[in-house]
Amino acid sequence: MNTSEARRDDAHSLSPTDSPCVAVCSTLYDDICRGCGRTAMEVANWVFLTDSEKRGVWERITEQGYPKRKG
Repeated sequence: MNTSEARRDDAHSLSPTDSPCVAVCSTLYDDICRGCGRTAMEVANWVFLTDSEKRGVWERITEQGYPKRKG
């Protein structure tokens, strides 16, 4: 299993209501958080998104290599 497959498996094992936040928050230089890969609007409105919308965010960010934890 390659890294992207492992990330997808991790994302599918979580409930879509679980936040991808890894406490490495920064949107200082652009609209994308360096820790979780969500846009500032997705972060701000996470609690208002439907499970389907959250699942879509999870799928997109895991395909992009997020969330990124400190190593």
